[in-house]
Amino acid sequence: MNIITNDNEKNNQALDALKNVIDPEIGLNVVDLGLIYQIDFDEAGKKVYCSMTLTTRFCPMGESISTGVTNALNQTFLGFDVEVKVIFDPPWNSKRITDKGREILNQ
Repeated sequence: MNIITNDNEKNNQALDALKNVIDPEIGLNVVDLGLIYQIDFDEAGKKVYCSMTLTTRFCPMGESISTGVTNALNQTFLGFDVEVKVIFDPPWNSKRITDKGREILNQ
């Protein structure tokens, strides 16, 4: 898993929170599924920026998943504004699933 960040400590906190956001169709959290690309923190502006993707552009649960990511980050970083951006470049592929995710999925 290669997530870009400007603050490793806060990134670890964010990832712990995001492990509670489950893709309901696959049954795996967004971190182990490899949907999170980047999380940056602006301390002065009190903002969290997250870039993520979905397994497909037409994921029927996409809005629900991105809302879950926003809510998890809001609850973890109280007083910060959270901006979640869904991107498709690079496109998601199954190689982004973590080893733990593969275990859970029995792959």
